[in-house]
Amino acid sequence: MSIARSSRIGAALRGLVFLLGAALVPAAAQAEWPERPIHVVVPYPPGSSPDLLARTIAAPLSKALGQPIVVDNKPGAGGNIGTRMVAKGTPDGYTLVYTINGPLVTAPELYKNTLGYDPLTDLQPITLVATSPNVLTVPAALPVENVEDFVKLARERQGALNYGSVGPGSSAHLAMEMFKSEAGIELEQIPYSGFPQVISAIIAGDVQAGFMVPAIAMPQVQSGKVKALAITSLEPSPSLPGIPTMDKQGYPGFEAISWNAILAPAGTPAPIVERLNRELAQIINSDTVREQLAKQYFTAAPSTPAELTERIRKDQANWNAVIKRLGLSLD
Repeated sequence: MSIARSSRIGAALRGLVFLLGAALVPAAAQAEWPERPIHVVVPYPPGSSPDLLARTIAAPLSKALGQPIVVDNKPGAGGNIGTRMVAKGTPDGYTLVYTINGPLVTAPELYKNTLGYDPLTDLQPITLVATSPNVLTVPAALPVENVEDFVKLARERQGALNYGSVGPGSSAHLAMEMFKSEAGIELEQIPYSGFPQVISAIIAGDVQAGFMVPAIAMPQVQSGKVKALAITSLEPSPSLPGIPTMDKQGYPGFEAISWNAILAPAGTPAPIVERLNRELAQIINSDTVREQLAKQYFTAAPSTPAELTERIRKDQANWNAVIKRLGLSLD
């Protein structure tokens, strides 16, 4: 073999080694993830149900990953602002969003021109966390004991009663709009930044009703400050004994389930997504976290990323039909 040919072969081999090494750098970098704190954006205020659940998950996730988990509250626009921040964030596994279904399911139809992100293309699902029915809640002083009483009172005072929500497009908003439509009553929406603010308004009598998450509503129900008239699951809830469903009080098929999920920016490397899903599934299924979720009236419901994607698609189709039927738009 000539010296020139040997030199060419050697150069080619050195080039191949360089290219293989360069190709392995991203994999090695991913294998070292996480190397710094991970931020979980909660697009609702401190003390809200998503905030409480996110913090329930954060501590064991920090232990599993060996890095701090920083919960950042970024409330506004029914959760859309914080969700958009993550959707447009860097897909490196260091920024996640813990949100309810509103910004993922109903917001795209309600804000067709102004939302600024597409949940199905700009976000990478990690896992569903938990599900819960809503509770139709009214002030203790309101002279009603069930849904029929409330509808009768609302008809008598047509247009004079208000209801609280956590913003347009939230399950609290759409569940009430669906109820109004089916019952033939008029109630004015008063939006608040979170459920703690809504329950305070109900207690004070500033609003006369609200579909609330049980974690916020039930302590006040138990203290006698508000009344629970119904829940929005089709079946009775073991964690909410004695509260009848809307379905059994004259509104067959009435269902409005709240759920929580964790997502990352689209493009987050698959190994990171898989690691997060694996760690979170173990955490959510642990007896400790299940008990903590149950105390907040949520049922643990971890999923694969594909299952969460399918749930978003299915719920979008179901709620889009309601939004279109009601003629709702928030652009």
